[in-house]
Amino acid sequence: MTSAHPVVLEARDLRREYPVSRGLFQPPAVVQALAGVSFSVQAGRTLAVVGESGCGKSTLARLLTMIESPTRGELLIDGKDVAHADAALRRQLRRQIQIVFQNPYGSLNPRQTVGAALMEPLLVNGIGDAAQREARARAMLRQVGLREEHFGRYPHMFSGGQRQRVAIARALMLEPRVLVLDEPVSALDVSIRAQVLNLLDDLQQALGVAYIFISHDLGVVRHVADEVMVMYLGRCVEQGPRDAVFDTPRHPYTKALLSATPTVDVALRRERVILKGELPSPIDRPSGCPFRTRCPIAEPHCAEAEPVLRPIGVQQVACWLA
Repeated sequence: MTSAHPVVLEARDLRREYPVSRGLFQPPAVVQALAGVSFSVQAGRTLAVVGESGCGKSTLARLLTMIESPTRGELLIDGKDVAHADAALRRQLRRQIQIVFQNPYGSLNPRQTVGAALMEPLLVNGIGDAAQREARARAMLRQVGLREEHFGRYPHMFSGGQRQRVAIARALMLEPRVLVLDEPVSALDVSIRAQVLNLLDDLQQALGVAYIFISHDLGVVRHVADEVMVMYLGRCVEQGPRDAVFDTPRHPYTKALLSATPTVDVALRRERVILKGELPSPIDRPSGCPFRTRCPIAEPHCAEAEPVLRPIGVQQVACWLA
């Protein structure tokens, strides 16, 4: 860590469990949606969170944005623990971390003009008077590449890329330290994705905001990430610098994900790794390593104990055989 990139958000053994009814005479089961995740994010840097559906990415996003509270663990924003904060401190900290959702049309009120949508966070938090809020909203529109005349228009009057620019602008109105980007370009046309990704890069350079970029598209992740965290069944199985994870993946699950990524560069193509079976249920997790039921190199002792993250080179890897 350097002084130029202080840590703005840190998660320590973050867990989220949900009770699930199993019937009238059965005790409730527990779904471990997030089973102990630890990481830190620095100002002006991007942590990408990757993994297939059901790995816990969306649960992590809800905890980070305080939509839900963790069952256990700590979530620190600027050193202050969100999980144990009182209502006043939570309101203060909630301004420091905002989210951009996958579907920009679904996240915008169709009856509200773009200008009203941008001013609303300032109004709710009692920031500025009407003239100041409008001036700030118009300035933010310009910063995300939209024009002054867009201020009074409604969401249906914009293209998908423009609507996502509006959603990004609204998320930045409170000047957050951290922006959670939940599949921010997956709903956009391929031709528009690069424009939005370049916009996010420009905004990060200008504002110094940290990004947590949640995605299943490893091609996009390689373009935007500084650090990569690979998740499987609610746990991190590999974490490290982007180039190290992509060039020398250590965990067999990471290798399988990367082998499935299409590329036109023959030098970057990998031998295809086909995973057998489906993702196990988080209600009935396998003993030992949760990945062993699908792992192409699993051995009998992988069923005995769950591996913890350990350093291998510059990466942290949870695998007995890595």
